[in-house]
Amino acid sequence: MSTAVSAMRHVRGFDVVRPLSIGMLVFMMLPLVFLPLASIFIFGTSNGLDKFWAALMAPEAIFALKLSMATSFWATVFNVIFGLFAAYVLSRYNFWGRNALIVTISLPTAIPTAVAGFALLLLWGPYGTLGRFLTPNFEIMFTAFAIILANIFVTFPLAFGVIKPVFDTMSRSLEEASATIGATRWQTFWHVTLPSLRGAIVSGALLTFARAVGEFGSTILVSGNLAGRTQTAPLYIFAKFNEGQIEAANAIAIVLALFSFLIFSVLFFARDWLDVD
Repeated sequence: MSTAVSAMRHVRGFDVVRPLSIGMLVFMMLPLVFLPLASIFIFGTSNGLDKFWAALMAPEAIFALKLSMATSFWATVFNVIFGLFAAYVLSRYNFWGRNALIVTISLPTAIPTAVAGFALLLLWGPYGTLGRFLTPNFEIMFTAFAIILANIFVTFPLAFGVIKPVFDTMSRSLEEASATIGATRWQTFWHVTLPSLRGAIVSGALLTFARAVGEFGSTILVSGNLAGRTQTAPLYIFAKFNEGQIEAANAIAIVLALFSFLIFSVLFFARDWLDVD
């Protein structure tokens, strides 16, 4: 009887653990998340918005942002298409080596990004395994193509990891019904399967894009970090910080932080639209 009464108090009465738990959570997140993020905004506006805007409108800063957006966009397009194809094959067919393929696809999430960049250099560099066969007029490393390759390598598991679980849990009854009325495999995929994957595709694309925009470790090795040519936004922050131009670095850091916040806000608040029955 006493156990039942204590349980009722725990459910209906004042739960002292609730405010303590919330307070502890906020207290733990202060030095880990809130204060570091707040610091870049406080520092960025401490000398006035005009100084912040001037640092943001510098030609090199604008170029770095545009390059990051462009290379991240193309990496996202490739990874969503290839991730969709890989998820379809690995969820629909059982074959020898299937699990090894899944592990290999997921491997870049565990590999340090510097190792990824170094591996690309050994493959496509001027003296690399394949790069040595390229003509001097067609080089991949230390160009925007190298940044796209690095982003693809690092972020590929994200789109695949979001799309494949949806394939695994998707009911095949609609696909079978579509086949019985004479639809081809492509028509079934385009009109039945693909609409059911809308949420997973959008979520995977947003996660991939956000990760690619902030990629640093692999791109600094394969891009050459040339200002106005191959310097992405994270590399711009690194370079300006090393030069002692903290305001310039901070301006781009604020933009990237706001951009990441926007993407994850869309992922959180648009869940009802993204979840398709």
